[in-house]
Amino acid sequence: MNAPLLQVRGLRKSYGERVVLADVDLSVYAGDVVCLIGSSGSGKSTLLRCLNLLEPIDDGTIHLDGREISDPLIDPREVRRQVGVVFQAYNLFPHLSVLDNCTLAPRRVHGLSRADAESAARELLMRFGLGDHVDHHPDRLSGGQQQRAALVRALCLRPSVLLLDEITAALDPELVGEVLALVRELAADDVTMVLATHEMAFARDVATTVCFLHEGRILESGPPSQLFGAPREERTRAFLSRVL
Repeated sequence: MNAPLLQVRGLRKSYGERVVLADVDLSVYAGDVVCLIGSSGSGKSTLLRCLNLLEPIDDGTIHLDGREISDPLIDPREVRRQVGVVFQAYNLFPHLSVLDNCTLAPRRVHGLSRADAESAARELLMRFGLGDHVDHHPDRLSGGQQQRAALVRALCLRPSVLLLDEITAALDPELVGEVLALVRELAADDVTMVLATHEMAFARDVATTVCFLHEGRILESGPPSQLFGAPREERTRAFLSRVL
């Protein structure tokens, strides 16, 4: 088997005396869709933020494509060119149009010309149903449209890995489906993703690997058929019995 694209070993993270992540090991291969599930406060979002170096880690290592990105000498901005992230709160720039939101980073980070950046962004926005909204500001979009725009913005950087942090949590129920449909499409295109989600049916249908986090540890992981069909750990069974 090929080496993991993203590999985490012994990752630990604390806030003062409170341990948030404890000895986390995770291997993500190219084309994988890894779903992180667990109760609120189990460490899912913190793990994603550590993978993108938005949070410093206390111990352990993170390797991306064979390179240790957790090395303190690594420039985080360089890592974030390869590891895209989408948050539940969209985080679009309110004073910029959808198109400008999507082209800012490719122009500033990758040095693309405005014409090339806009051409690539328009193609993605058209593909994902936002072709008629390129000149709109975020406040003119629905929540689902804003989240799709945030996904396109991340994809415009052509990241090696895409991190999605509860991207449907802030949406009305009728908008959840349209955003998950987009993520399904990305999975079909072999986009490597690690996502924290409360959408169990989505995780069961789309994930290649599901990881159950409890009190900062990956207590159990495996293919969806195993984790949902025959979980080994009692805490996993108890969690699934509450949410399914």
